Amino acid sequence: MTFDTAARRPDETRPAVFDTIAVIGGGSWGTALALTAWRAGRRVRLWAREEHVVDAVARERRNPFLPNADIPDDVIVTNAMEEALAGADLVVLVSPSQHLRTVATRVEPLLPAEVPVVICAKGIERETGLLMGEVIEAVMPGREMAVLSGPTFAGEVAQDMATGVTIAATEDGFRDGRFHDGHLAARVAVTFASESFRPWVSDDVRGVEIGGAAKNVIAIACGVAEGLGLGSNARAMIITRGLAEITELGLAVGARLETLLGLAGAGDLMLTCSSTQSRNFSYGKALGAGEAAVRRADGPVVEGAENAQSVVALARRLGVPMPVCETVLAILDGAPVSASMKELMLADLHPEAVGARDDWTTPHPARIDEEEERHCA
Repeated sequence: MTFDTAARRPDETRPAVFDTIAVIGGGSWGTALALTAWRAGRRVRLWAREEHVVDAVARERRNPFLPNADIPDDVIVTNAMEEALAGADLVVLVSPSQHLRTVATRVEPLLPAEVPVVICAKGIERETGLLMGEVIEAVMPGREMAVLSGPTFAGEVAQDMATGVTIAATEDGFRDGRFHDGHLAARVAVTFASESFRPWVSDDVRGVEIGGAAKNVIAIACGVAEGLGLGSNARAMIITRGLAEITELGLAVGARLETLLGLAGAGDLMLTCSSTQSRNFSYGKALGAGEAAVRRADGPVVEGAENAQSVVALARRLGVPMPVCETVLAILDGAPVSASMKELMLADLHPEAVGARDDWTTPHPARIDEEEERHCA
């Protein structure tokens, strides 16, 4: 992959921006992206499913899901889908992963065929095993689409703090080995770019999607370790081995290594696994501490809990071992937390390199000793 780094003169043409943006999804991340687009100089409409969100913004110019961020008067917030989409030349889909199909089904008949969509949902559809881009291909056939992902806490984005993301699109990806100004990822990047919001572009949609889908499951494991008091060493181990699992799964679906090691892979993983700002980390921490980890129907979605089953199902189907994700799924299904984490530590010994598991493996000595003790007892 090469890029034309020659400097442009101020009067030279650049990628054309999308001027009117419809953000579909009025949670914290959708609101933060709406504010990002507004700061970049775009006309913005934000659709929220919840009437109480629209009412709160009308009264206070604040979203209850993102209470510390002021929403400018000229950002239109509505729960009428037709109003949100009217005149939009780019639609940003920011629903939870398991609701993307439903939302896209509502959007499709109201949207002219030439209007692209940007997917900001991270996950794998539980019933079908499809990635989010594949869901859009099924529901919105033939529509041009991009994926936006990266290490992004909505609260920090809303507060205009420095953030980097990856925007990927595959349609008309290269000309003579280079990105070009008409590439959808390039156009979305210049549409959202500001002094504090820095997009990088890619044509590896699969890599960006896999990183976003699996990292939330790994974050729950890190939270469990924190709740159990296992220490910083354990968290570093889980992050590193989690990245190996994401990498192996990504390579199995055709992703590129550099994407999995970039913002949408390693970057997003490190952020999500290291802070209680992460819903997934906090949820896992509550599980590890023996507290009630409640997923309220009217509260923010814990995507790692929603996607653990679908991530593991995809890995099993492809024959990719993901012991950290398997452990999280077992805990979510009711397995004892401490014993499950101990089983992860006592798994067979094998090489660290991705894909080298079959080169050599041997049972963990401590597990053999435990099994022998139980047998003798």
